[in-house]
Amino acid sequence: MAKFIFKLQSILDIKLKLESQAKIAYGQANAKLRKEEAALQMLITQRSMYEKRAVELVKGAISVRDIRENKQSIDIMKTRIRAQMMVVHAAEKQVEAARAKLNEIMIERKTFEKLRERAFEEFKQEVAYEENQAVNELVSYTYHGGNT
Repeated sequence: MAKFIFKLQSILDIKLKLESQAKIAYGQANAKLRKEEAALQMLITQRSMYEKRAVELVKGAISVRDIRENKQSIDIMKTRIRAQMMVVHAAEKQVEAARAKLNEIMIERKTFEKLRERAFEEFKQEVAYEENQAVNELVSYTYHGGNT
């Protein structure tokens, strides 16, 4: 019996490998985004603690030095938060780029899989036609062979 051979199988295999790599890259980008978001949340929490401390410093015995240090700490935290927000935004862009690439690669793979399915259907039709021809020849030979 004939064996089905898809001429573009090597390309389909490459597409599958590329898809696997794109999934890994997407997962890594997503993990980096989560890490950066956690770092941002930590900075926001620290700023909140400094702001609470500022309120406590004003309520108690006023120490100008402590209030200035706390104000500087709050300003530094605001700067770090802005910088971290930019890092998070960049990570979000990387995740979106990885997602777009993954979608593109998945579409290409699906296209080749559909081509493979169509080629297999054509192969099955050809095999069925050949089997039908062989049966017809056998029946014709038997029919004509018995009448002579």
